[in-house]
Amino acid sequence: MISRVIWTLCAAAAVCASPVAAQPQQLPALSLSQALQRTVATSPRLAAADRTIGMSEGRRIQANALPNPTLSFDADNVAPGGSVPGQPIQTTLLLSQLIELAGKRDARVSAALGEYDAARLEREASRLELLSEVTAAFVAALAAQRRVVLLDRHAGALKKLVPLVQRRVDAGASSPAEVSRVETAIGFVRLEVERSRLALAQARRELAVLMGTDAPDFNAVAGDFGALSRPAPFEAIVRAIEDNPKLTRWTAIRARRDSELLSARLKAVPDVTASLGWRRYEDTPENALRFGVSVPIPVMDRNRGGIREAQEAAQKTEADRAINRQTLIGIVGKAHDGALSALSQIDLLRRVILPTARKTLATIEAGYDQGRFTALEILDANQRVADAELMEHDALASLHTALATIEGLTGSSAVRTQAKAK
Repeated sequence: MISRVIWTLCAAAAVCASPVAAQPQQLPALSLSQALQRTVATSPRLAAADRTIGMSEGRRIQANALPNPTLSFDADNVAPGGSVPGQPIQTTLLLSQLIELAGKRDARVSAALGEYDAARLEREASRLELLSEVTAAFVAALAAQRRVVLLDRHAGALKKLVPLVQRRVDAGASSPAEVSRVETAIGFVRLEVERSRLALAQARRELAVLMGTDAPDFNAVAGDFGALSRPAPFEAIVRAIEDNPKLTRWTAIRARRDSELLSARLKAVPDVTASLGWRRYEDTPENALRFGVSVPIPVMDRNRGGIREAQEAAQKTEADRAINRQTLIGIVGKAHDGALSALSQIDLLRRVILPTARKTLATIEAGYDQGRFTALEILDANQRVADAELMEHDALASLHTALATIEGLTGSSAVRTQAKAK
């Protein structure tokens, strides 16, 4: 199951094909599957969930235990100086056992079993949620890494303009202010690069913490960031949500609460305490068997308050499940809408905006030396291309994050491959 979800999330969160900035490979690059496997192996969240399951198992075992018998010893007519004249000493050894009636033990065991099943499903829900969080963090780190690459490339393109503008200034065809304008633009891009490097460091640290390490022990993250996947129809995703452990656990919770209601009702049924003893008369000496039965009279306390509480808890289960379902539907619906919107943006950017912006830039660059365009126009064209590339980058990040959210809530593949990156 773990490997299936890992590969499913890998496919859904398809990450990073952009070139990574040249840097010494002192540490290995991290793939999404490696990040997910390490997280599952080291997560304290899952370890805590395992302990909760163990606690539930302990309560289930304890619920099946029978009441302990009671051993008592009585001595009558005993005085500090010996026996009182005329009153012989009598000693009694008594063994008593509480006998639960009306299936109280079975109801208690059923409630504990429901709690155990709910704990197991809650653990599975936590695992899927954690895998989704790690995938989203991986996408964030990869997006920040790719953003640095894009901005570095934009800064490099602007640097190439400096000698072109300088030649025109030296020839007296342009104002020296145009060189300053280009250098200012380069400075702003460098500032964005530094801010992006900070975001990258923070994203890598967040991913490392989710994987259970104090600091990143990887040099970069690697994957296919440009690949596109389309989410399944929303109706299919809603049907898949019904199998989410966060919802299926309510069946176990309802079973537990029904058993608790039965236990509350049965509490009013009196139990029987049977006793069997041995009595010795010192004056005879003779021995005798003693048998007794005691039953509480349910007059003062019939557990009406406990029954009312258990009834309300059982009836509240459906409302709690509906609230949980609405929350999940809201989250997956937002992710689905975000994924479709991101795909539309990417399509428009790749088909129209990016080709047009790049064509315009090429035309202006070719005519700049001929004096047909100014430095301001060539800077504006460069900025248009850079803005379009960054918009495509942000849309890709939104798409992969949305798909990771959908995968984490459905627990299975809910995407269909649409196209490969260009």
